[in-house]
Amino acid sequence: MGRLILVDEFIGGPGSRSRTAVYARVSSADQKADLDRQVARVTAWATASQIPVDKVVTEVGSALNGHRRKFLALLRDPTVSRIVVEHRDRFCRLGSEYVEAALAAQGRELVVVDSAEVDDDLVRDMTEILTSMCARLYGKRAAANRAKRAVAAAVDARDSKAA
Repeated sequence: MGRLILVDEFIGGPGSRSRTAVYARVSSADQKADLDRQVARVTAWATASQIPVDKVVTEVGSALNGHRRKFLALLRDPTVSRIVVEHRDRFCRLGSEYVEAALAAQGRELVVVDSAEVDDDLVRDMTEILTSMCARLYGKRAAANRAKRAVAAAVDARDSKAA
């Protein structure tokens, strides 16, 4: 069963220093090198942006799994006012808008370092769904490439019909 988290007031208050957490996630244990790269890149970005990093949270697990222990603990921690991630899909694949809205309602924020994402929400959602389905069918390594090729083919087909 899911849990409902209600926050009556922001615990940090006006006089307290905001805490920043870096969150990095990979889907499988064989991607741990990418986990270290994510942490290094996001921490370097935060330092260059003069944002002190108070906490680094790393996790191995699927972005579609809504029961990631460290992810949920980070969301429950009211002392963390800013969560910094490399890409939005490192935080969660689907429904990130809801998580961002809940954080904003608590006076907190999600900062995405690499915001060079697909502008079309529908294309982004399809890519994320195809990536997860391909991962289950073909294995995790080839999933992203197969999903990108499938989306590119669909976009090409759409463009050729429009012409």
